[in-house]
Amino acid sequence: MGIGWIILIVVIGALIAGLIFLYFWGKRAQKRRDEQMDQMEQVAQTVSMLIIDKKKMRVTKAGLPQMVIDQLPWYAKRSKVPVVKAKIGPKIWTLIADVTIYDNIPVKKEVKATVSGIYITGVKGIRNIQKEEKKKGFFARLRNKAADKK
Repeated sequence: MGIGWIILIVVIGALIAGLIFLYFWGKRAQKRRDEQMDQMEQVAQTVSMLIIDKKKMRVTKAGLPQMVIDQLPWYAKRSKVPVVKAKIGPKIWTLIADVTIYDNIPVKKEVKATVSGIYITGVKGIRNIQKEEKKKGFFARLRNKAADKK
């Protein structure tokens, strides 16, 4: 048996060990996420708010409370999060939206949102909410023009 076969067996063994590790680590992370979502659902409130602006920006520049920024790990401070500025009652709040509902949040409209702390988990419209269409990219517009000419 050559040295090439030994290296191949060691590499395959390492890959299998890595996959087993990732499987159990993923199960544990999923369990933690489910527990956190249950806690968020327990403290969630439905609030009427006027959406002023929404952007995806870094956590440090979003205008969130310093206590929230201090609790984040160092690698999460560079990530971009969907931030929504909304008027709730007489105050203007900076909230973080769930990634799955961020596109459904209308700007400059009044909505009823499910809020858990500073996290928006759901949106229902008081007045009709229309989903914003995404801006088409350069190549998508070219393909549409070419299809229209045929």
